[in-house]
Formats: sequence, structure tokens, C-alpha cells
Amino acid sequence: MEEFYPFFLIVFSGVFFSMLSIRTHIPWAVMLIIGGIVFGPSFLGIIEMNPTIDFIGQIGLIFLMFMAGLETKISQFREFRTSLFFLAFVNGFVPFLVGFGVVWFLGYETMTSLIVGIIFVSSSVAVVIPSLEVSGVLNTKLGQSVVVTTVLQDITSLVLLSLLLQSVSPVTEVPLYVFYPVLLGVLIALRLLIPKLREWVVKITTGSPDLFQLEFRSTFLILIGTVIAFELLGLHPIVAGFFSGLVLADSIKSKILKDKIKTISYGVFIPTFFIVIGLQTDMGVFKDVGSVLAIMLLIIFSLITAKYTSGYFASRIVGFSKLESSFFAVTSLPQLSTTLATAFVAFSLGLIDQILLTSLVILSIVTVFISPILIRLHSVRLNKNK
Repeated sequence: MEEFYPFFLIVFSGVFFSMLSIRTHIPWAVMLIIGGIVFGPSFLGIIEMNPTIDFIGQIGLIFLMFMAGLETKISQFREFRTSLFFLAFVNGFVPFLVGFGVVWFLGYETMTSLIVGIIFVSSSVAVVIPSLEVSGVLNTKLGQSVVVTTVLQDITSLVLLSLLLQSVSPVTEVPLYVFYPVLLGVLIALRLLIPKLREWVVKITTGSPDLFQLEFRSTFLILIGTVIAFELLGLHPIVAGFFSGLVLADSIKSKILKDKIKTISYGVFIPTFFIVIGLQTDMGVFKDVGSVLAIMLLIIFSLITAKYTSGYFASRIVGFSKLESSFFAVTSLPQLSTTLATAFVAFSLGLIDQILLTSLVILSIVTVFISPILIRLHSVRLNKNK
């Protein structure tokens, strides 16, 4: 029974801070992280990490990456253009160099510098798509360019992360030059097989009153099985979760089924992950406030400057106007799913220290908070210029 009390506190925190998010208009994920910090060891000390919370947080991490993959439809790349590849490359490569260089300058090891560089490559589909939809820009050429390049950057950062983790903590002895072609083959095979498997499940249950429950359970089973399959190949669970979502993205047609998956993901597991991030964010590092604050501000300033500058000038080169280029640049700022997932894993493996973990959490909070505001302001100007 002792394990139920901390679990109850986690669920209570998720509900309470979600309601507070609605009242204050502070982004949901940001409010949950703040909730974990407030209720955790850094302040009130009401909730402490234990195996139960850690396990649910790990499941939440996989579901977070799965939902990111589910939002990534491969069909979006049918009209893929060289200009979008150029945009994604510049908007990822420049921040990578800046992130690596800043952490190297601060005296950290090469592996730690690489981790932060990879984090700087990523953006956040989960923040960008809703912001584009609300602003009415999602279905425009500019909006689709933003979505495709964001997805490309997230996939690139996850592939780089899997390479790095494979070199640090190898799960398979298969050489990398064999591993990735095999992985690509499995990904293609699953893309072909899973839709047929789901069609078969629907076909044999047609007319049954339990159709959707069985379809939901079978989809859930396929998700877990796909994650396990990718893990057996040697992928880290967060990368496996993303690719599982990518595999299922185009095969799940039913809105009701998608809503059920979102309900279980965002209703229980993902909020727990964000709260766990807050619990593991040690605000005690600010005892040496001068040096820690300097590191934090340097990382935040470097990311925002690198992302905005590279996004703006790359957009101008491919032919977007000044206003459109500025809009593209601000959409590349938010750091959420991939950033927190990578930071969480890197910290657990001892690849980054508590100061960097705290800095990256604050980076996510700042960018997720300001990016939707900047996107909304730019979209108003874009709509006026139509």
C-alpha cells in the first residue's frame, strides 16, 4: 500500500497543475514541470522519487515520443523539396555547432558537448503544430515547410542520439554499418505489415459490439510489440517509441481511436513524465547562483540566437520574405519532447550533470512559453499582409 500514496500524489499533481494551467494560460507541459519542482525535493519535499514513480515516468517518456512519432506522417514528405532539406540542414547544423561549442567552452567533455549539440538540433512538433493550427498558417506553403523541417530535425536528432547511445552503452554488437540498413529494412517491413494486421483485426471483429475496444487493445499491443522489436535491434526506448509512432502514423485512420490513444497517453503517462522531470530538477544548484545562472543564461541565449539566426537566413536564401523568414525562425525555437527526453536519458547515464539538466529544463520552459506568443504575433502580421 505504501506505493499507492506517491502514485496518488503524482495523479493529484497532474490534475491540479493541469487545471492551474487552464486558469493561468501557462503551457500545460511547463506547468507540470513547475509542479514537479514545487512538490519535489527542491521545495516542499512532498513527493520523492521511488521505483514506482520512476517506472511510470519511463512509460510516460516512451508514450511522449510515440505521440511525437504519431504526429509525423511520412506522407508529408511526398512533395519533399531540396529547399526544405537545405532549411532543415542549416537550422539543425548551425545550432549543433553552437551547442557543442558552448558546452565545450564551459569545460565539459566531448560526449557531454555532443549531447547538448544534438539537443540543439531538435525542435518540437508537439508545440509547433497546435500553434500553426491556431494561427491559421498550418495548411499554407510556409506552414507545411515548418512542419516538414521540424520533423526532419527531430528525426535527425534522434538518429544522432541513437548513434551516440550505441557507442556509450551498446545494446547490440552488430556493426553500425550493418545495424542501420537492417533497421531501415525493419521499419519498411513494419510500415507494410502493420496496416494489413490492423485491417485483419477490424475485419474479423466487424459487427461485434466490442469492436473499438478490441481495436484499441490490438493497437496498444502493436505499439508495445513494435517498441520491443526496435529495442531488440538495439534502439534506446525513446527512439524506439518515436519510430513506433512513425510506423503507425498513416495506418490509424479513425479519429475515435486516435482520441483514445491520446486520452491514455496525455491523461496518465505523459503528465507523470513531466512531473518526474520536475522532481529530478534540483534547484539547489542555485546555491552558487552566479556561475549556475551564467551557464543557464548562456545556454538559453545560445539556443535562441542560433535557431533564430540560422532559420531566418536559410529561409531568406530559399526565397521566403523577411516576415515569412522571421516566422519560420521563431517556429524553430521551442524545445520540449526530444530535448527533455534526451536530457532525461543523458542524466540517467551520467552523460550530463545536474547543472546542465536544470539548465535544459529551464531552456524548455522558456522556449515553450515564448514561442507560441511569438508565432501568434507573427501570424497576425502575416494575415494582415495577405
